[in-house]
Amino acid sequence: MKKALYTGSFDPVTIGHLDIIGRASKLFDLTVGVVDNPQKKGLFTLDERVDFIKESVADFGNVKVAEFSGLLADYIKEEGFDVVVRGLRGMSDFEYECNMSHMNDTLFPRGVETVFLMGRAEYAFICSSWVKEVASLHGKVEGLVPENVRLALEKKYWRI
Repeated sequence: MKKALYTGSFDPVTIGHLDIIGRASKLFDLTVGVVDNPQKKGLFTLDERVDFIKESVADFGNVKVAEFSGLLADYIKEEGFDVVVRGLRGMSDFEYECNMSHMNDTLFPRGVETVFLMGRAEYAFICSSWVKEVASLHGKVEGLVPENVRLALEKKYWRI
């Protein structure tokens, strides 16, 4: 089976991300790469984000979770991935991801492909930024994120 990488900051991981992870794991041996970007101030630490995903994918047999920083192309080369998986919610994601894919084509080793998986319609509106905003205003995020993330958001924002 091909070795694939699905990357993101996952701050926090949502059920839309988990849907892509589950579907991609049926096609590839999958690594979820949690990006450490020092230019971004995240709500959750890198370790917290990695732990959230590990807990959420514990029942998946062929999914690993790893952290990385730096250029994606360098990580691809170091770890020998064959495929990069990207999730799409709609046309705005497609335009951004298409351009990113073209850039990556110039940086990736030959033979590495980008595969786009369309998010399911029921998750198309979910994004980490909106989840954080709703949680910060004490709104309910049940059904948008896994339970471990929901509890962490409440603890962070509601000071439970």
